[in-house]
Amino acid sequence: MQQYTLNKYFAKKSFLKIFGGEIRIFDENKNNLLFFVKQKAFKLKEDITVFADEAKSKELLKIKARSVIDFSAVYDVTDVTTNQTIGALRRKGFKSILKDSWEILDSNDQVIGSVDEDSMFKALLRRFLTNLIPQTFFISLNNSQVGILKQTFNPFVPQFNIDFSADTSKSLDRRMGISIVILLQIIEGRQN
Repeated sequence: MQQYTLNKYFAKKSFLKIFGGEIRIFDENKNNLLFFVKQKAFKLKEDITVFADEAKSKELLKIKARSVIDFSAVYDVTDVTTNQTIGALRRKGFKSILKDSWEILDSNDQVIGSVDEDSMFKALLRRFLTNLIPQTFFISLNNSQVGILKQTFNPFVPQFNIDFSADTSKSLDRRMGISIVILLQIIEGRQN
């Protein structure tokens, strides 16, 4: 699918917190909508459906929490078109209090990579002083950086530039890459 062949994307979250929110992921030029998520408010157990368009005419991915509100929650990622479990993302509970940190798991729940916020110092400033410092996340597989997510400077609308160009061998399944972006905007976005 064309959605999964690109190296660069742009993600934007628009929301009214009372009613949930919407995430749109475009190509890097912001011309073509590739992924759409309509988040439901007040969910105890995350069950996120990723669509190909705003009409929700085609489901692409499911991201589903294994348990209700868990500090070290695991989110399974499934390709709806093939019903294949791609892998999972596990939040590193206590470690994520001060600096966001996730593990990337394969379909057998083996750790194959990580997603980490840029620095402890900036993370602490963001949590305790101001949300005006944009976040950056590094995605690594087998100790090699394969992607970077950089938040744009916009304190009102969470937006990220996503770049998988460092992943020249395409070792990160882009379906997992897109799922990482969506989870970071939904789960970590609640801190702000």
